[in-house]
Amino acid sequence: MTVIVARDTPDAVRGMLKRWFIEPRANVFVGTVNRRTREKTIAYLRAHARDWSALLVHSDPNSQGYVLEHFGDPDRIGIALSGLQLVAEQWVAEGNRPF
Repeated sequence: MTVIVARDTPDAVRGMLKRWFIEPRANVFVGTVNRRTREKTIAYLRAHARDWSALLVHSDPNSQGYVLEHFGDPDRIGIALSGLQLVAEQWVAEGNRPF
């Protein structure tokens, strides 16, 4: 399963995502796609993530069962901390960022 949470999505990108994903809520895309389709979608998002941002969560055969990726400048970002992938919403100070 793949989930994409986007912000300020351009219409062209939104239309492309609707080919393979449903949009249960504005700018939230959910679908089950094969690895090749997911990788091509990620490549498309990376190429077009200049003025918008997205957080992508997809299933993976690791200990957590998923992988987090982010594009652009999202307000919440995925981070790896002690081998776990987490979502950070806000930092107390810039110096506390673990990456």
